[in-house]
Amino acid sequence: MMPTNTTESAAADSATPCLRVRDLRIDLPPGADRPHAVQGVSFDVMPGEVVCLLGESGSGKSVVARAVMGLLPEGLKVSGGSIALASEDLLAATPARRRELRGTGVAMVFQEPMTALNPVMRCGRQVEEMLAQHTSLGAAQRRERVLSIFARVRLPDPERIYDAYPHQLSGGQRQRIVIAMALILRPALLVCDEPTTALDVTTQAEILALVRELQHENQTAVLFITHDFGVVADIADRVVVLQLGRQVESGPKDRVLRQPEADYTRMLLNAVPGLEPAQRPSVAQRALLLDASGIGKTYVSGAWPGRRRVVEAATDVSLQVRAGETVGIVGESGSGKSTVARCIARLIEPSAGNIQVLPEAAQQLPRRAQLSAFRRMVQVVFQDPNRSLNPRRTVGQSIVEGAVNFGATPAQAWQRAESLMELVRLRPDALHRYPSEFSGGQRQRICIARALACEPRVLIADEAVSALDVSVQAQILKLLADIQQRLAIGILFITHDLRVASQVCDRLIVMHKGRVVEQGATRDVVLSPRQDYTRALLAAAPGRHYPFGVQ
Repeated sequence: MMPTNTTESAAADSATPCLRVRDLRIDLPPGADRPHAVQGVSFDVMPGEVVCLLGESGSGKSVVARAVMGLLPEGLKVSGGSIALASEDLLAATPARRRELRGTGVAMVFQEPMTALNPVMRCGRQVEEMLAQHTSLGAAQRRERVLSIFARVRLPDPERIYDAYPHQLSGGQRQRIVIAMALILRPALLVCDEPTTALDVTTQAEILALVRELQHENQTAVLFITHDFGVVADIADRVVVLQLGRQVESGPKDRVLRQPEADYTRMLLNAVPGLEPAQRPSVAQRALLLDASGIGKTYVSGAWPGRRRVVEAATDVSLQVRAGETVGIVGESGSGKSTVARCIARLIEPSAGNIQVLPEAAQQLPRRAQLSAFRRMVQVVFQDPNRSLNPRRTVGQSIVEGAVNFGATPAQAWQRAESLMELVRLRPDALHRYPSEFSGGQRQRICIARALACEPRVLIADEAVSALDVSVQAQILKLLADIQQRLAIGILFITHDLRVASQVCDRLIVMHKGRVVEQGATRDVVLSPRQDYTRALLAAAPGRHYPFGVQ
């Protein structure tokens, strides 16, 4: 028998797709809004290649990822096509064989690490479980391997993190734990389902660079699910675009992003906000609505004397918001931006500083009445509408609750709710439905209507569009702008997305470690930053070299 030529064998292996999906069809349950979650989807992922599945919510991209992993939820059924890992038919594999392949052949990095990790189990032990299930290594060897992978994914102090619980780590560190867990057995295919959506730009850049580096080291094939075109521009080799379960376009990244063929792809690209700040009229002469000065927030934990820990979450933060003005606060996770927003909304009590909503008539009321009047004038739209709305109450009940609490009769509150539904471009009869009957973008519109029901003077949007796909994000931002123009409200906009901030904000405040490091007109901060930290944030913005929004 002739010996095998290793060079030819390697070339043959590199020419064989790690993942081959052909004419995939997945049925939705009877009564759904369409018969198929996915229909006619075909693509390959080669060793050492990153293929991005791109599309709006409901396009079927996460369904494809879960079908590859064998993790389809009950009610979804593969009714046609094929999925092959190398030469093995995954759809024909037994449940036992699927379990063998998870971790060794294919692994997944989920979007939200806090739901992917066990909150009552130490991080090191969770990663070690993969080795215990798939290898015959002893306990000491498993621990050594886990500490080694922690070092490779650049976790600080691997020994400490091995014994830490998930809640004791930052969001970026938790995501690195999930990546370590996925890569510790060196799988041939890595499936990443929106792994950077909720991360700030610098942490996001670090995670993307880490995935690229580890992928190049091991020649791992990567199927990357995302709705973020900036991420696609930074990490993809090829792109597959899905719309309502159908594949509308695919090809090399540069061709799809610079010369899209499908109208749907062009629509998505046009919805991506550019980093170049928009021209906005001056608001300097408008009425002052919110005046916050010297805000500070200090957390103290532990006991005296040895274990007492003091954290300055915010220090000497001052800002003003005028009628019709949008003031943005940007910074990394832990910079203090959400702490400041919660202090201003009086959801937490500031340790220092003064906050006034003008005019100051409420200041003459008793203290308890002052706080009630203040909360009516300052309302918040949070990041996750699923957690903001009570799933057991109708939309109408949620919207009228605040207005009734502040003195309106039920009839008056309901009439206002109907007008607000039209304002946020939803039908008034939707008030009788439950939150689960709406899409993510529609639920966020409902949260905006609920905040406006109290007739506030200032609206705080705390990462209100960060989890939405680009087209829905564009609709929500336009809706906020229209509402602001009609009602002359001020908006305090908290975000880690510099593209969005540059398009919607009149002024920007940059925070780092609880302090304001730079502030000014948006054009000045974005185009001529004075501080190194601001320049680092701008440099980390994904896809900053692509001309999005100008297709």
